[in-house]
Amino acid sequence: MTETTSIAEAARGDRNGWARRVSMTTGATILVVAAVLHFGSDVFLPLAIATLIAFALSPMVSALRKRGWSRVTAVLTAVTVAFVTLGSILAVMASQLALVAESLPTFQSNIIAKLEALQATEGSSGVMGRLLDMLTRINAAIGSALPAVAGTEVPGVATAPMQVAVVENHSPLRMAQDIVLPIISPVVTAGLVIVVVIFMLMEREELRDRFIRLVGANDLHRTTEMLEDAGSRVAGYLLTQLLVNVIYAVPIGLGLWLIGVPNPLLWALMTLVLRFVPYVGSVIAAAAPLFLAFAVSPDWSMVLWTAALFAVVELVTSNIIEPWLYGSRTGMSPLAVIVAAIVWTWIWGPMGLLLSTPLTVCLVVLGRYLPQFEVFDILFGDEPVLAPHARLYQRLLTGEVVESASRAEEALETAYLAEFHQEVGIPALLLAQSDYDRGVLSQAQEERIAASAAKLVDALEPVVAEERSEAADLPGQAAVVMVSGGRSRLDDVAARMLAQALAAEGAEITAVARGDLMTLPLMTAEGPQPTCLVLSFLDPRPARASLLIVRRVKRAWPQMRVGVVLWQMPGTLVKADDRLLTLTPASATALGEAEKIGADFVVTTMEAALAMALADESPKPLVAPHKRPPRKPVRASPAPAAA
Repeated sequence: MTETTSIAEAARGDRNGWARRVSMTTGATILVVAAVLHFGSDVFLPLAIATLIAFALSPMVSALRKRGWSRVTAVLTAVTVAFVTLGSILAVMASQLALVAESLPTFQSNIIAKLEALQATEGSSGVMGRLLDMLTRINAAIGSALPAVAGTEVPGVATAPMQVAVVENHSPLRMAQDIVLPIISPVVTAGLVIVVVIFMLMEREELRDRFIRLVGANDLHRTTEMLEDAGSRVAGYLLTQLLVNVIYAVPIGLGLWLIGVPNPLLWALMTLVLRFVPYVGSVIAAAAPLFLAFAVSPDWSMVLWTAALFAVVELVTSNIIEPWLYGSRTGMSPLAVIVAAIVWTWIWGPMGLLLSTPLTVCLVVLGRYLPQFEVFDILFGDEPVLAPHARLYQRLLTGEVVESASRAEEALETAYLAEFHQEVGIPALLLAQSDYDRGVLSQAQEERIAASAAKLVDALEPVVAEERSEAADLPGQAAVVMVSGGRSRLDDVAARMLAQALAAEGAEITAVARGDLMTLPLMTAEGPQPTCLVLSFLDPRPARASLLIVRRVKRAWPQMRVGVVLWQMPGTLVKADDRLLTLTPASATALGEAEKIGADFVVTTMEAALAMALADESPKPLVAPHKRPPRKPVRASPAPAAA
């Protein structure tokens, strides 16, 4: 048997069995940092934007450097191209928005006509009728209030005295603060971002060395790998998302131009930007063109064509373009993307929404390499936080047999049944046995786990037939083996897992419960007789009374070999999670005790159990446990004397 790569790698690569606890100190630290980022957004937001832009431009700078460009020339060229392109896009969007604002009054007649048509179709009591009435009343109220505000007298109506307010004269400095600063502030922020990006790209190597010295100077390989992973993930995400958005926006702009929606260039550019917003960006981008189509067109054809355009482009992009272009995942689960968007929006508003995914990707990568940030990898990462055997044990605790069977079938697409039971099934039962021995698992829970595990084993029977049909000329096809639990119902389930692995190897199997073992009429049954009995123990140190069944079986059927399996956690899982070392291993004393009682073989792994159960060997003779004293002769009592 060869070890399954996928299962072993999953066991070594996940979060080592159990998710780590989040202490109160860690939670409080996260909240404090989030509050600092929120209230210090004027400082931290430009730094975050500059950092992400530097990540995105790093591949371009590296490519120019490889062509022989100097560092200064490469950095300035990349920054100039990036910010000129971004500025051009913003300028075009601003001009297009001004044109839309100027054209809105011309669309009023179409909007009113459509609303009146809907009111006529639905009736004044309908939703549209009530909405139109409400708008009419609001307009009338505003119109009636305008003369009083303007100071115009209405005949026959007493007007209220005009209120007079004293307005202080503002100094030129105060006026500059109120008018000029709001205009200059974004420009200054953009200039600072550009400067920070330039210096970050100029001093990439120095910044990396300082970060390594600060975080992980004692583990250069791990820290370097972390930086490379973070940089490649963030840069790859930003550039690939930009390419996807361009591919998405171009047909949207051309389609809106063909349909006749005004300002198609504006909506194409807004679609390109808004698609950086996770999941809802496309919906927001489609809202304005749909409203404009509703306002411009005298009928509903333009609205329907616009909706169809966005639907088709979205389907093609989501199902064809994105799976093709995304060569690697961002490392975040879909739910984490939504949660991260909510959190970063609370911290930094709309800009936080745009930056949420790349910023969280950085935190997830840090969590995979640095224990201090592990909580982010657990909360937002897309890798499982429970090893397969621990996840199976949890599902058995809750009785979720269907999900357990589904995951088992998924794993068995790349693994054999014996490997699955060795790496997942048996370790899950060992966790249950350990909890039961520690007293944290009640008898009722043990019974429920055993029943759920038995149903899982039943669900995997078709896999046994498939593997058996694929096998040809296996050495185990001539073997007839019986398996039984050593003590508990969990032992019986472990024995059935071993039975499935033996059956997949071609052996004829009989699985019995421990309580029925000595009552089976084996010697009188028709058909081939078992040549080997394997007793399964999850308890690493079974009591001597439980092992004595070996001697009773060998006395009843001396021609049959009897073996004992004291299951142990696989070494690959123990290496992946050192906390599994707390599980009691099978001691040399227990192994020696089983051999001393008379077992033909004593093993601890699935591979060894299969090899020994299918071996063509003769049973060992049963040796008396100790020397008995010589039997004393029984003497007849003297006959009583005659009276």
